[in-house]
Amino acid sequence: MATTSFDFDGETVIVTGGSSGIGRAMATRFGESGATVIVADVREDPKDVDEETPTHELIREMGSDAEYVETDVTDRSQVESVVEAAREYGGVDVMVNNAGLFLEGDMLDLSPEEFRQVHRVNVDGVFFGVQAAANDMLDRGEPGCIVNTASISSNEAQFDQVQYDSTKGAVRMITRGAALELAEHGIRVNAVAPGQIATEFVEGLTEEMYEDAENDGFLKPIPLGRPGEPEDIADAAAFLATEGASYITGELLQVDGGWQVC
Repeated sequence: MATTSFDFDGETVIVTGGSSGIGRAMATRFGESGATVIVADVREDPKDVDEETPTHELIREMGSDAEYVETDVTDRSQVESVVEAAREYGGVDVMVNNAGLFLEGDMLDLSPEEFRQVHRVNVDGVFFGVQAAANDMLDRGEPGCIVNTASISSNEAQFDQVQYDSTKGAVRMITRGAALELAEHGIRVNAVAPGQIATEFVEGLTEEMYEDAENDGFLKPIPLGRPGEPEDIADAAAFLATEGASYITGELLQVDGGWQVC
């Protein structure tokens, strides 16, 4: 099977939530493909087990330019500031709105504050990122592309996840609505929808739990027989940012090992 390669030389990419997990894999994928990467996150150090080097430093070791900008995506002004920081490198060409918060629990016990917080990060943060990046692209007259991180929860309800599922449903519709409005300007907006991915995003999940196909109380079987890796999502996001996807916009790309078909 052919290996995957991309060329983002000369392009500037922002990845929110880029310090850990899927965001870290996305950022390094763009970096190793030649892009200048701005890692926007509330924390600089990775949460991933056995990872100590901050993402932007790892990308520099690969030979690409990168920087870290402390960013709380729930604050619109901070999102606008990280997009402005990209102007030092010519402006944002690819905006990856990946920062997210997972909160599981019985909806009957969920507090208004908990519900609102997961929506502030997952919905407000994505909308602010789309808006700020699109305005920058329009101001410069340089249409680029925007990739949002959605989820299998964008289409499928899961037990004890009303608060999370509702945010990812919103990300799907932000993606579609923005794609519709921005198409006339040449700006493409798409989303990747990860399935069950082995990251530190959901605390307490183990490889053994993924591998136990009989444990349907936690997961239904994954047809491809393995959990996804962050690199699987990174490759899909990078593809959506290439010229090879130039006729794709408003799409929710399922990257779930076939989870949604069974």
